[in-house]
Amino acid sequence: MCAKTTMDEFEALLQESFEIDTPQEGTVVKGKVIAIEAGQAIIDVGYKMEGRVDLKEFANPGEAPSIKVGDEVEVYLRAAENARGEAVISREMARREEAWDRLEKAYASEERVEGAIFGRVKGGFTVDLGGAVAFLPGSQVDVRPVRDAGPLMGLKQPFQILKMDRRRGNIVVSRRAILEESRAEQRAEVIGNLTEGQVVDGVVKNITEYGAFVDLGGVDGLLHVTDMAWRRVNHPSEILSIGETIKVQVIKINKETHRISLGMKQLQDDPWHSVETKYPLESVHTGRVTNITEYGAFVELEPGVEGLVHVSEMSWTKKNVHPGKIVSTSQEVEVMVLEIDSAKRRVSLGLKQTQRNPWEVFAETHPEGTAVEGEVKNITEFGLFIGLPGDIDGMVHLSDLTWEGRGEDVIGDYRKGDVVKAKVLEVDVEKERISLSIKALDEDPFADAVDGVKRGTVITVEVTKIEDGGIEVEYEGMKSFIRRSDLSRDRADQRPERFSVGDKVDVRVTNIDPKTRKLGLSIKAREIAEEKEAVEQYGSSDSGASLGDILGAALKVSAND
Repeated sequence: MCAKTTMDEFEALLQESFEIDTPQEGTVVKGKVIAIEAGQAIIDVGYKMEGRVDLKEFANPGEAPSIKVGDEVEVYLRAAENARGEAVISREMARREEAWDRLEKAYASEERVEGAIFGRVKGGFTVDLGGAVAFLPGSQVDVRPVRDAGPLMGLKQPFQILKMDRRRGNIVVSRRAILEESRAEQRAEVIGNLTEGQVVDGVVKNITEYGAFVDLGGVDGLLHVTDMAWRRVNHPSEILSIGETIKVQVIKINKETHRISLGMKQLQDDPWHSVETKYPLESVHTGRVTNITEYGAFVELEPGVEGLVHVSEMSWTKKNVHPGKIVSTSQEVEVMVLEIDSAKRRVSLGLKQTQRNPWEVFAETHPEGTAVEGEVKNITEFGLFIGLPGDIDGMVHLSDLTWEGRGEDVIGDYRKGDVVKAKVLEVDVEKERISLSIKALDEDPFADAVDGVKRGTVITVEVTKIEDGGIEVEYEGMKSFIRRSDLSRDRADQRPERFSVGDKVDVRVTNIDPKTRKLGLSIKAREIAEEKEAVEQYGSSDSGASLGDILGAALKVSAND
């Protein structure tokens, strides 16, 4: 019984020693290099097991293998024995297992890991992390796109693990995260040493349409185009170039976003401080056109001081035209200061005010009644526009075209480009209007005809036309019409047909209308007036004499006279 117990214990101890001394497959074991031959290292992993490993598995990417007899190394035991009776071992797999253990700890604690870029793949690069291969996306190489990654190849440097999956064997790392962190620390340090209002030197790093980025020694500041100079700057490249060292003032620092605003013009005197003194109202100055818009043109009086000439202040005569048709960019012009608003940094200028108002000049040189000559510029339904000296126009209304007939009937006789003469009737400088008359060049035939004629005067006219409603007559070249009811006192004689063309007829003037240029004439009124006069001179019906007797007596006296 005792002997059997002793034997069982011995077998148990023997089996335990076998289990302890025999390495387990699929684990990392320690071994010793006992020989190097044919590009391989022969390694004793214990329990009389030896295996072979290619020397290249002991080399880092881009380096020669550093292994010699007697070195102790860790290898991965894939199988205890192969067909040749050797252990199947791998240094690379051992390094990978070791690396994954180490990297998982670093990933969990968000620590940096060291590695070297050794290859280029689609979308990025491969990185050796001491046995494990990771993927470095192209966007994670640097804070800015890298055109040539050659200088970075094989260089040991820190990386940040972004993602890892041991089951799938995937590791994604970033070099950019390390650089940004370092840069953030550097920015914070530089910004901490800056104060608003401080003047510093910087190097122009980049130029855009809206400004330039200036390197202040590890941190960039934005120099906006509006803060480069007091004058208008169309593009930063006009005054700056990349790599140039400039002196700038720190205008504003945003501690949260670490953004820095810079200025150059703040280091110069503000020209607006003396604008009101140098450019008093109504003073005239020479300036340069810097910009033209639809609503006017900007004129630079001096660097940093620009004024606007509104389109309404550009020309006395050119209305509703684009400013570009009056002035051109870079043109030297004379302008008058109309208004200054120092608070808003605005100056209103006038271009036309430097020249005399052409309507004032015309009024002085062409008083009312002066004869002028000009070209027909335009023909409208209400008259003609005539070009006059000073690049202005005057208008001849339809009613001022002719004494005879209607203006609507004669305006068709005129064409654009015709040179005509007219007389100045009125000049309204404030409304910029000039009234002309063509008919005023001749005397009014109506005025001549009715000269000395008054209402109630009896005149002799000639019948020129017989109509149903009356007769047309002519007096001193002036046409008039006598209605049927005015042809006689007696209704029986109110017949137009009793007259003939060419008859001379005495009529009484009942109305003179200078506006319509017409005479009101009546035979009936003449007869009534004659009857009244005869009654007054030769009796009345009250005395018993008949109207026939009275008229007979009057006619007899008239015949004797």
